[in-house]
Amino acid sequence: MLRRAAASACVLFALACAGTVRAGDGGITVLSATVADQPIEGAAIGLRRDGQPALAATTDAQGRAALDAAALRDPAARLSIRRAGYAELLAQCPCDGSRYALSAAMQSLDGLRVVLSWGDAPVDLDSHLSFPGNHVYFERKNGADASLDLDDTERHGPETITVQRKHPGEVYTYAVHDFGHRQDPAADALARSQARVYVYVGQTLVRTYTVPSQPGNLWTVLRIDGEGRFEDINRVGASRAAADGIGAQIAQISGGDTGPGDAHDGSDAALANERGEASYRAGDLAAAIAAYQQAIELDPGHALAYSNLGLAYVKQGRAAEAIWASRTAIALAKGGVAATIRANAYYNIGKLYEEDGQYERAMSNYLAAKREKPDKSYDQALERVSAY
Repeated sequence: MLRRAAASACVLFALACAGTVRAGDGGITVLSATVADQPIEGAAIGLRRDGQPALAATTDAQGRAALDAAALRDPAARLSIRRAGYAELLAQCPCDGSRYALSAAMQSLDGLRVVLSWGDAPVDLDSHLSFPGNHVYFERKNGADASLDLDDTERHGPETITVQRKHPGEVYTYAVHDFGHRQDPAADALARSQARVYVYVGQTLVRTYTVPSQPGNLWTVLRIDGEGRFEDINRVGASRAAADGIGAQIAQISGGDTGPGDAHDGSDAALANERGEASYRAGDLAAAIAAYQQAIELDPGHALAYSNLGLAYVKQGRAAEAIWASRTAIALAKGGVAATIRANAYYNIGKLYEEDGQYERAMSNYLAAKREKPDKSYDQALERVSAY
C-alpha cells in the first residue's frame, strides 16, 4: 500500500513478464495475471538459445523454477512458459530473478487482456484504459465490460486489465502513467523501468510492447479501433494531468500505424506461408499455425499469412484468435489480391459470430464481404442469418 497511503493511487493487454523481484539467481517465479500473488504450480518452462541445448524446468508449489542463471541472463535467450488453461507466455531475456504472470484463457469472442510488467526498480506505474464514457484505472477499477483485475500497490507489478467484451464501433486506448513522476514530465524513470505490455486474445499472446527509450511520464501503447483492429502507437510523452484526467488525454492522442508494421523479408515470409498452406492441406494445424506465425514474424505486413492464420484458428476452434487474425488481414490487405483477402476475412468473422448466435454482427460482416467481392456463398449466408 505504498502510494495509496500517500495519495490514493497505484497501477497493465496477454504474455506478461510481471514486476521483477530478485529472489536469488538462477530462477523465475510464475504467478496468475488475474489473482493477486497466486503462484502457478506445474508450469512448464523452456529456455532456448541459438547454438545451445534447450533448458527445461517445472514450477513448484511457490511458482518457482530453477534454471541456469547465466542462461537466464543471456539477452539472446528466449523464454517460454506453458500451463494447461493459460495462454503460452513468451519472453525475451535477460530474465533471471523475474516474476511472470500467466493469462488464463478467455472465452469471449470480443474479449482481451492486457498485462503490464516492469523490472527491478520499484517505479510507480499505473495502467489506464480509455473508451467512450469509461476510464478504467486504480480509482475506477470497473467500467462497461472491462475491469482492472490486478492493481499493484507495492511497485513491483504485475497489473492487469481485462476487457470482457469490446463494444462494436467504440475506440479503446491503453496507456501507462508514471504516477511517481506525475509532476516531472521530463523524467526518464519510465524509460528505464524495463516496462513491457502483453496483449492476449483467447488463449494467445497477440502483441508485446517494450517501453521506448524516451524521456516522459506517459506511455501511450496502443489503440483498438471501432472494427477491433489494433493500432500500434508505442510513444512516450509528457503529461501534467492528474490521474483522473489521463483517460481524456490519451483518447485525444493521434494513432499510430494500423497493424503490426511494414514488410521486412518478403521472400522468406512467402516461403513460410507456403509451408503453412501445405501443412494446412495435410491436416497438420499446429504446423500450419507455426509456419504462418513465422511468415508474420519475417514480414509483419503479410496480410495473406494473417488471413490463413485466421482460417487455421477457425479449424482449431480458437474463435477469438481467428477474429483477431482476420481483422488484421483486413487492415493490411493491399494490391491486386486485397479485395479477395478482405472478403474471405469478413466472411470468416461473420461465420464465427453466426455460430456464436450474434446474428446482427454476423450479418454486418457478411455484407462487408459481399461489398468487397460478390459471391454466392455470401448471399446464402445473408439469407441464413436473416431468418433468425
